[in-house]
Amino acid sequence: MRIIVADHYEELCKLSANIVKKHVQEKKDAVLGLATGSTPVGLYKQLISDYQSGEIDFSKVTTFNLDEYAGLSPSHPQSYNHFMHEYLFQHINMQPGHIHIPQGDNPQLEAECKVYEDLIRRAGGIDIQILGIGANGHIGFNEPGSDFEDRTRIVKLSESTIQANARFFGGDPVLVPRLAISMGIQTILEFSRHIVLLASGEEKADAIQKMAEGPVTTDVPASILQKHHLVTVIADQKAAQKLKIETYS
Repeated sequence: MRIIVADHYEELCKLSANIVKKHVQEKKDAVLGLATGSTPVGLYKQLISDYQSGEIDFSKVTTFNLDEYAGLSPSHPQSYNHFMHEYLFQHINMQPGHIHIPQGDNPQLEAECKVYEDLIRRAGGIDIQILGIGANGHIGFNEPGSDFEDRTRIVKLSESTIQANARFFGGDPVLVPRLAISMGIQTILEFSRHIVLLASGEEKADAIQKMAEGPVTTDVPASILQKHHLVTVIADQKAAQKLKIETYS
């Protein structure tokens, strides 16, 4: 695991965008795993800027998103489908058929999970998987206690995640869906050739320290990334402030 401590959020965004840009420049038909939430927004803004300046071409790129709320249609303003189009897809030259996001409004959610897992497998896996991290150490919607062997599945959101995401629903946690479809931890580990985890803000400091330096435990789902062969963590100074080892980049 390589940990890069960025001076500030803007640098975090540029560093992560450079990783993606370099890979897509070298492999035009790259497969990217994408995440939602406030942290990746700056990454996506930088990728849009790079596209507009002619530095990156997304026409042959395929994407898979980590997760989606259950029960929300793709057009719902708080769905992750809507989020990705608003913050990235509508601004670049992605082919619509190359964009994959779980269908949270599919009445057959179990079948949707299997189909999604099969789509990733048929695509040959994911070249670069972008991850955020929750304050409780979750990745995707794999909450504390999630089995490391889990595949794409229906998950029940923890109360802390519901409270954290309430800001996207007008501050009312009652409006936050209780279930979601998420890539499982095993899906992420097995299919991702390079994992890039982003963290910004002091509210992520405990999670980053436990993820990188603590024991591998289902109490901190992200800690399993210590076992993956290629992980780059990019954290700003506030998120990295509790790391004990002083030899990071």
